[in-house]
Amino acid sequence: MSLIGRWIIVAVALIVAVALIPGIRVDSTNAWIAVGAMAVVLGLVNALTRNVLTSLGCGYVLPALGLLVLILNALTLWLSSWITRNWLNLGFHVDGFWPALLGGVVVGVVSFVVSLFLVDEWKAPSVSST
Repeated sequence: MSLIGRWIIVAVALIVAVALIPGIRVDSTNAWIAVGAMAVVLGLVNALTRNVLTSLGCGYVLPALGLLVLILNALTLWLSSWITRNWLNLGFHVDGFWPALLGGVVVGVVSFVVSLFLVDEWKAPSVSST
């Protein structure tokens, strides 16, 4: 799947999170731009920090039954919101840790479900003539 395809999936997941979670909102006149920018920032934050943070907490993921992954999702969503709001002056708000935690779960689940319906080029079954 292309980078733009993944960006659109995350944007759709963020729209669902805004619709479902009371502490996540868009206060911008250009809501589509705010959500699109938030999707890009979230992708960059995940790409730059996620592997390092997961590696540092690797020994704690199994004993905590995956709760560390949920917390990392919440922190990356919260940080992305802060960057989008303060550096880009766009109105995507996550109002605290609990909305970020619930939003991280929603974004993760929606992204996973939407990705199931889209076929990756490298996952596509090939037809053999044998």
